[in-house]
Amino acid sequence: MAVKHKSPKKKTDHLGLPIPQGILLAIGGKESKSEEKRPESQEENSSFISEQILKRFVEELKGDNPLVVVVPAASSDPVPAAQDYVKLFKSLGVNNVKVVDIETRQDAKDPENIKLVDKAAGIMFTGGDQLRLTSILGGSPFLERIKQRYTKERIVVAGTSAGASAMSTNMIYKGEAQGGMLKDEVSSTAGLDLLKNVAIDTHFIDRGRIIRMAQVVAQNPACIGIGLEEDTAILVKNGREIEVVGSGLVTILDGMDISKTDIYDIKPGDPFSIFDLKMHLLGNGKTYTIPAFNEDKSDGKDLK
Repeated sequence: MAVKHKSPKKKTDHLGLPIPQGILLAIGGKESKSEEKRPESQEENSSFISEQILKRFVEELKGDNPLVVVVPAASSDPVPAAQDYVKLFKSLGVNNVKVVDIETRQDAKDPENIKLVDKAAGIMFTGGDQLRLTSILGGSPFLERIKQRYTKERIVVAGTSAGASAMSTNMIYKGEAQGGMLKDEVSSTAGLDLLKNVAIDTHFIDRGRIIRMAQVVAQNPACIGIGLEEDTAILVKNGREIEVVGSGLVTILDGMDISKTDIYDIKPGDPFSIFDLKMHLLGNGKTYTIPAFNEDKSDGKDLK
């Protein structure tokens, strides 16, 4: 009598959706490039940014000779943006680096570009304009293949600045950097949807973007707002387990327990109000679990 072997049980989240097997690295911008040299004087040191984040990206790659695919689609001048990262990764010991030149939606259908995604151990989205990125890649075979591999395989998908902002479900693409307190000062749309039920904003503290993120959370309290300061990143495993990497702070706005807001009653141009909005500030090495409905929420804690 033949023995029936049970198929391995697929891991799913609280909604029954597959738990991603890949890793995300969302970077707040201004991560250092390898050609930068450590300054000698204390005065110069204020502008120095460590290489910690990009080294972590390399450490997470799988394989003996991992392929890194650089995607500069967010940039209006993609060649220099891509070459910076080619040099960077080679200086960090990754010699197998390819650039995917995607400037149109037709490029995002090119089978040769999709083959590179199939072979990649890591993918790097450069900075630029996040709306340009989503408009070119949204719904394309190129993006769908990245999502498939991220869901089923251990691939590392990274993005910096605009490349990080586009990773989330909700994407801020326009807003007053030093404001955002007035209704309709912030514009958002659908992002690449790699990180569920989250909105990401970058250069967060340096450009004073906390109020505009609060408006996004007020409009949809089920969406967790994550603000990434420059030279600071979140490393995400299992789709929701966050580790902070870098020299700055990650700001997390949790609106699930908001008791009252008037964002839906006030007129455009009026300031909005929120009561009981929760905020966390997390430094390097701290962890946070993106909360799910009907589940206890865990705050940042030291890594063991």
